[in-house]
This record gives sequence, structure tokens and C-alpha cells, in this order.
Amino acid sequence: MKSIGAGMMALLLGLTVLTSQVQAADKAKLEEFLEVTGFDVALDSIRLSAENAPQMLGLDAQDFGFHWGRMTTDVFGADLMHDMAIEFLGETLDEEHLDHAAGFYATDLGKRLVAVENKSHMSDDDDLKSESGEAIIAGLVRIGSPRVQILKRMNAASDSAGNGLRAIQEVQVRFLMAAAGAGIIELQMDEPDLRELLRTGEDELRLSMQTSGLASAAYVYQAFSDAEMEDYTAALEHPMMRHVYDLMNAVQFEIMADRFEALAARMKGVQPSEEL
Repeated sequence: MKSIGAGMMALLLGLTVLTSQVQAADKAKLEEFLEVTGFDVALDSIRLSAENAPQMLGLDAQDFGFHWGRMTTDVFGADLMHDMAIEFLGETLDEEHLDHAAGFYATDLGKRLVAVENKSHMSDDDDLKSESGEAIIAGLVRIGSPRVQILKRMNAASDSAGNGLRAIQEVQVRFLMAAAGAGIIELQMDEPDLRELLRTGEDELRLSMQTSGLASAAYVYQAFSDAEMEDYTAALEHPMMRHVYDLMNAVQFEIMADRFEALAARMKGVQPSEEL
């Protein structure tokens, strides 16, 4: 599945993820679902985000020496995150929606899309994707290509609940509060003030996310034709697929927030307190 950039479990459960369920999908089908959609690889890529964790605290990974690699390996273990996803999805994803999404990704186009998305998930060369994607977008705009609008629709469809920004903020808040609670940093504000501070930069961050998301999509899907991208976008815009994506976004960001909180607990005692 495409890179997911939206939603927290707590934020989306109040929308539709628990409604209209007939029967929860069994574990075997969920395992197949994770693989055919590429969601298993997307989950595994969460560990790459840990590289930015120290900077969020005003620290550096080198400050933790050899402990850092061991901590992140343990906290962001692929098997652990996989099991968490199976548990969450098992409680919230019904078979009708599962079959609909898996059916698309089992097609020839779906398989090819997942292949390039999986490769992108596990690549840590963000500068290459950003610079190349921006160059592609500039070229498309210059020739008046309809592909730019297709990519914008595609990105919007994959976050139909519009919770990407709130999800990122929630991860930040939970990590900072956990780090403060563990004594890693001294947080000079309480949680409501921290949330308010983050909200002051929402407009700028939202625009940055949209711009980077568009460049990333242009780079990742450059080998696909406009017609194929139109088909993919139409598939993502289907109400059932939107429902599935809202759920998967929520699951991915809930796991990320949970693991960042666990990382803060593991960091306790390794690094002297710093003031934030």
C-alpha cells in the first residue's frame, strides 16, 4: 500500500472504523492482508522514524552511544509491531472491507504498486526522493500535465479523514510527555500548553506535508502511466477503500506513538536530563 501519513487510533475510532462491522476478519486472512497490501513493510519502516527521535528532544543519537542501536532494535521490533497491527485490525476490520482492499492489491497493477511502495518505505534516502520528486513535479507543471492533479487526488484519498497533521502532533506530544516523565528532558510546559504550541504552526506544517507528499508520490510512481495512476486514484477514492485507509492510518500511527513512548522509557537512565 502507499505510504501512509495520517490518523491516530484514538482520533479515528470516533469516525467509522468500528461501525458497520458484520464479522471481524480471522487472523489468517489478516496475515495475508498485511502482505498483499504491503502494510507489513510500512509498519517495519516505522523504525526508520526513530532516527529523528533524539532531535525531537534536543539530543543526538550519538549521545546514547552503542545503546541507541540496541534500544531501537528492541523497541521497534518487526514481529512486535506486526502482532500489534494484527490485534488492532482483528478488532476493527471486517471481512467485507478487507476483501475489497486485498482484491485490488492482488491485481497486476496492485502488485506492481506494492512493489515500488515497499521499496520506498525501506529507503532512507529522503533527500533523493525529495529532490527528484520536486524536479518531476516542476517538469509536469511546465508541460501542463494532468498527472499533478491525479497525484493530489491520490494523496487526499489516502487520508480522507484529514487526520495526518493531528496524528503527527499526537506522536510528538506523547513522546515528549513520556520523555519528560522518564526524566530525559525537563519540559517547561504542561500538556495543554504543549498542544497549543504545536497548533501555532499547523498551517505551515500542513502545507509542508502536502508539498513533500506530492514530491514523494511523483518520485515513487514515476514508472506508472497516467492511466494507471488514474485507476489507482479511483480505487483509493472508493468509499470502502477510504474506510480501510482511515483504519490503517490510525493503526500505524497508534503503533508509532506507542513505540515512541516505549523508547522514552528505555532511554531513561542512559542520557542525563536536558532542558527543553
